[in-house]
Amino acid sequence: MARQVVRASKFRHVFGQAVKTDQCYDDIRISQMTWDSNFCSVNPKFVAMIVDASGGGAFMVLPLSKTGRIDMSQPTVCGHTGPVLDIEWCPHNDNIIASGSEDCTVMVWEIPDGGLVKPLTEPVVTLEGHSKRVGILSWHPTAHNVLMSAACDNVVILWNVACGEAVVRIDSLHNDLIYSTCWNQDGSQILTSCKDKKLRILDPRKGTVITEKDKPHEGSRPVRAVFVSDGKILTTGFSRMSERQVALWDPKNFGEPLTLQELDTSSGVLLPFFDPDTNIVYLCGKGDSSIRYFEVTDEPPYVHYLSMYSSKESQKGMGYMPKRGLEVNKCEIARFYKLHERKCEPIIMTVPRKSDLFQEDLYPDTIGPEPSVEASDWFAGKDGKPILMSLKDGFVTTRTKEFKVHKSLMTTTAATSGHPQGDSMEIQSVQEEVKKLKAAVEELTKRVENLENKN
Repeated sequence: MARQVVRASKFRHVFGQAVKTDQCYDDIRISQMTWDSNFCSVNPKFVAMIVDASGGGAFMVLPLSKTGRIDMSQPTVCGHTGPVLDIEWCPHNDNIIASGSEDCTVMVWEIPDGGLVKPLTEPVVTLEGHSKRVGILSWHPTAHNVLMSAACDNVVILWNVACGEAVVRIDSLHNDLIYSTCWNQDGSQILTSCKDKKLRILDPRKGTVITEKDKPHEGSRPVRAVFVSDGKILTTGFSRMSERQVALWDPKNFGEPLTLQELDTSSGVLLPFFDPDTNIVYLCGKGDSSIRYFEVTDEPPYVHYLSMYSSKESQKGMGYMPKRGLEVNKCEIARFYKLHERKCEPIIMTVPRKSDLFQEDLYPDTIGPEPSVEASDWFAGKDGKPILMSLKDGFVTTRTKEFKVHKSLMTTTAATSGHPQGDSMEIQSVQEEVKKLKAAVEELTKRVENLENKN
């Protein structure tokens, strides 16, 4: 009888472990909304969670170090007039977060370094363009100040946040509710899944369909999709018998999946999180008490089951830490922030190794916070590859890209239909501001000279 050979993988023994109780965030009124978003977003500075609020919508932002019991009087971000449905930290500035709400608006907020000391009610900018509740937000991975939003009006909008301008409006491609959206690694394509049972790859600037797949999963429940390595697509969905499935697709040949695996018969939608550095995809089900992880490879069956983390409490939401926020000296390859009843609990995924030295095979250069292209250049057609950073010395706080909003452009750009014209107006506005600053400096210089002469 032939010996069964175990597939070699450095991630075969990855295990998940919850942190100690005193490192959790307790007594948090997690939102009771029945919306299939993550309800949580994290970065190397803060963790943000959507919470219940009377008379509107709110979310809580806490510095990572502020663990333990959270006081009932903890300030929140509470500028929306309807419940908040999705929140997303900007990848290029750890103090900037966007929120989408039932009040049909997207708001962008700036959080001070130490966290909130009083309720935050005034956003940096409010983006208005949707006619129904906004449930999906996603920042561009490489372009500065580009934000994508999708709402229940079946419309996808790409915003230039610095100008408060809806530059691209994709309103004729989706015939029903949009379940998920995802950028590819350099942000040159968008992947959407929709209630009309179609998977679409879009050109984001032209607003056109590059290719599409009908019925990636036979069931009628929501489908989620993400780009993985080599441009392939991983989807989660349901069979006709309501069994949860995971599938891998090659967009160059959308006819049949590279692999299709059935998992279980639970009813919660599986939220996929993909790590391009390790090629591991984590599946977190809404209402589940477990996190499954799989390795995506070039060999059949392409999606290899690794292991599963289980706990007693079912999860209401999940936040995924960017790679640059992990503790590399502990061989930590992923960290999740799990929301359950009145609590946020960090879950650490670790590769067990005895050495204290930096493990180069576990930590290749990863995506850093520096954008590679400005919003105006990206909308004009320029793509930028992600700028990578080394984790050898652990995470070092770098000077993130400054967030600026050209308030003088808020009214003018809304009236401009063509992007080149908007660019010229932006340049003109900046030139006028520079002239005013020069005049102010000259005036102050004269006053200083006069005071010195009197002395």
